[in-house]
Amino acid sequence: MAQSAPPVRVDIVSDVVCPWCIIGYRQLLQAQELSGIEAEIRWHPFELNPDMPDEGQDMREHIAQKYGSTPEQSQSSRDRITALGADLGFDFRFTPEMRMWNTFRAHQLLDWAEEDGHQTALKEALFAAHFTEGRDVSDPGVLVEVAAEAGLDPARARDVLESGSHASRTRSKQRFWIERGVSGVPAMVFAGRYLVTGAQGPDTYAGLLRRCQSEAA
Repeated sequence: MAQSAPPVRVDIVSDVVCPWCIIGYRQLLQAQELSGIEAEIRWHPFELNPDMPDEGQDMREHIAQKYGSTPEQSQSSRDRITALGADLGFDFRFTPEMRMWNTFRAHQLLDWAEEDGHQTALKEALFAAHFTEGRDVSDPGVLVEVAAEAGLDPARARDVLESGSHASRTRSKQRFWIERGVSGVPAMVFAGRYLVTGAQGPDTYAGLLRRCQSEAA
């Protein structure tokens, strides 16, 4: 994207099992094209289900318990999400066997991936692993495979998970955002000043990028 002005930093607090997080991110990509302004993206951890056991939970059962949705409401929501994803070039493949997973290990890998400049590539790969491929994003073996697919060293990824070297920092970052009022995701902070929650659409994001760049100038 050709431009002379510096990019606008956008901090995105999200979870890899949140469909609206990938939708919001893809809308932000569209907003960059609409505005001609680049976003410098940093991902931050949020667990939608911090108490989820390693074996996960059937997604339909989870949605019914957590939100009180009927099967018909759940199906309608999945249909809407699938259609939105298709418009944004993302393939949601909801199946009856789909499960909700614990994502703390995934967030540890994302924290590490930021050091190597592969954080966004890993985030995108994790979204696809969960929503398109139906893989278990709580499983260390799967996570190492996904890290390798995103261009990261699988041996180092395995060491991060086995050693827990990024666990404490990941927990600290989670607390940071919760203490600042983030209770749902996606939550995006533009230029450290403007917080918007939910997937707000490319026009809204483009307007924020323009406003932040104008104020910086």
